[in-house]
Amino acid sequence: MPSPAKVTNIQVAARKMAPVSLATEPAVSLEDYDRLLGALYQGSLESPPWQGALQLLRDQLRSAHVTLMLRPPSSESTGVMINTGAVTQQGVESYETHFFALDPFVRLSEGQVVTAEELIGKQWLQSTVYQEYLKPLDVRHLLGADIYTKDGIECRLRITRGHDAAPFSEADKSLVKRLLPHLKRSIQIHAQLDFLECERALFAGAVNRLLLGMVSFDQNGAIIETNPEARRILGEKDGIWLAGNNLCLDNSQESRDLQRLLRQALSGASINDEGPGMVEAMAVTRPSGRAKLGVLVKAVPMGQFSESKQRPAVVVFLRDPESNAAQPSQELVRRLFGLTRMEAQLALLLTEGLTLDEAAEKMNVRRNTARTHLRSIFCKTGVTRQTMLVRLLLNSVISLG
Repeated sequence: MPSPAKVTNIQVAARKMAPVSLATEPAVSLEDYDRLLGALYQGSLESPPWQGALQLLRDQLRSAHVTLMLRPPSSESTGVMINTGAVTQQGVESYETHFFALDPFVRLSEGQVVTAEELIGKQWLQSTVYQEYLKPLDVRHLLGADIYTKDGIECRLRITRGHDAAPFSEADKSLVKRLLPHLKRSIQIHAQLDFLECERALFAGAVNRLLLGMVSFDQNGAIIETNPEARRILGEKDGIWLAGNNLCLDNSQESRDLQRLLRQALSGASINDEGPGMVEAMAVTRPSGRAKLGVLVKAVPMGQFSESKQRPAVVVFLRDPESNAAQPSQELVRRLFGLTRMEAQLALLLTEGLTLDEAAEKMNVRRNTARTHLRSIFCKTGVTRQTMLVRLLLNSVISLG
């Protein structure tokens, strides 16, 4: 027969394995709790984020609404709110544009989970927000918690019940309190992912602006993504095109060369190396007779902790020497170099390859007038020859504008 001490230890172990009981009913089973945690972390990858997690929490708490103010409204911005439950656009706009400024249920202490009445007292029911905003929406009970990060993020979690529902219990508050640290970590993950996505979009926009086609391949040689310029070049099917996950070339020798470069790059990409990776280039003949396409193959070595085979392992850059880049605005050139509008127009025409006489004709001015403008441009930019001016403009930031 087991000793009393052993029985006690067994009882303690059994209690640890029991469903997560949060003070009083309703208890949350381990399965439901695990589902909530999974949804919270998965929410950082969703759009809109945490919609599924908030809905699960709403169901678990039998509440009318669960709202996450990812960016609380302010006098400068309407903010960003993720809502679950029956909400109307008019109700959301009313809070974002007016009632947020009258709401006393804000700036809660970190980790604190309280009802509005616990924080404010009985006068909460006499507040303008309750009387004029919440009461007409059938919101009687309000539970909240705020999240703050060292990076300046401030989020508000608000949970409501109607006038016919019971007040929030200690068990409800305990569940929310247990979930808060996980929601905070997920919000921080989302912020980092958002930063990386903004950076990616910025660089992708710069590549597109420079009319550089880009085709990325995973470790298995399958194409992951093509950017707009690559799709334009491949769509012309002039010497190179896309067939499924394969880049096909008209010229058989060039096709073999490209496949060899891709195999070498994929082999190099599997090496954990923080260096720049293998870079090779070749030209692709176009049957139309236009100038050859430039092709550059670059390996993207796996990082020290890379585990996914769906990441870019090789990138193929395509450059069409005859493509016409979007014309920078004259206003951008004028501001950058302090030119007049006529001088900016002349400078841009010269970068397109026009001679001074051709530019003067296109501007409908005399050649001597164009020469006067050109001398003024030389003076303002510090160059002494037309070729130097073109090089200066092409190497400036105007191509990114």
